[in-house]
Amino acid sequence: MTKAISKGRLWTARVMSGIAILFMLLDSIMKLFKPSFVVDSVNSLGFQEHHIYVMGILGLLSTVLYIVPRTTILGAILLTGYFGGVMATQVRLDAPLFSTILFPVYLAVLVWGGLWLRNEKVRKIFSLQQ
Repeated sequence: MTKAISKGRLWTARVMSGIAILFMLLDSIMKLFKPSFVVDSVNSLGFQEHHIYVMGILGLLSTVLYIVPRTTILGAILLTGYFGGVMATQVRLDAPLFSTILFPVYLAVLVWGGLWLRNEKVRKIFSLQQ
């Protein structure tokens, strides 16, 4: 038996998830089309051009899995791994902490926060009570 959630909680969850989804869709699709500024940016991070397409596919696949209600938890887990790789890359380059290194953490908070607000199973798993 599932409990109905309030409209405010539902819309907050949708907005949080929507921001992360839109960012990841834009990022992934840009990697698939490989405009010159994306190629230059990825090269400056230490990756070769043939890696861009793979990163785009992995980001897009994880995002699509997050969008589909049946696979949303799997998508969130895969996105978390993707964000970890992004963070590791930025740490390796000694990037600024709050604006660059922690940006994937901000996205992960949106992903998991939106999921926590709308999914009772996730709330039970991450419950603060015993």
